[in-house]
Amino acid sequence: MSRLDSAIRRLQAQKLSLEWAASAIQDHSGNAIELGLGNGRTFDHLRSLMPDRPFYVFDRQIAAHPDCIPAKDRLFLGDFRDSLVAARQALGRTVLLAHLDIGTGEKEASIALAAQIAPLVDALLADGAVVVSDQPVSLPRWTATALPEGIKPGRIHLYRVG
Repeated sequence: MSRLDSAIRRLQAQKLSLEWAASAIQDHSGNAIELGLGNGRTFDHLRSLMPDRPFYVFDRQIAAHPDCIPAKDRLFLGDFRDSLVAARQALGRTVLLAHLDIGTGEKEASIALAAQIAPLVDALLADGAVVVSDQPVSLPRWTATALPEGIKPGRIHLYRVG
């Protein structure tokens, strides 16, 4: 498979998974978070799906398109391990949708980072929350759920929390 084909499949998997997640929580109130703003594509897509839902973004630094940068009061900058702890004070367990897009391009490093930050993300998640992650995660409250049709297993990971 070419790198272009792989990128297209990754983006399709993200889109389908994020749409599934937004639909899964549509009848419940609570916050949404995105770890890894990147250039802002998925943040922009999620806020179009959930325009009235409070949405917080975490990243080390901002490199997104100017139209895809959240308001400063919705942005946690710095290392995830620090900013997620700070978010616990601000948000409590009010998050219903978490999108973890934290891949570094190095598989082992990405899996290790996911393992380190998953418990910090879990501390923000309400019962009934959904998680879309680019890395596999194993936590007692997180149950893997079936992927939307058309997504190859292992390309993205979906979890229900509670």
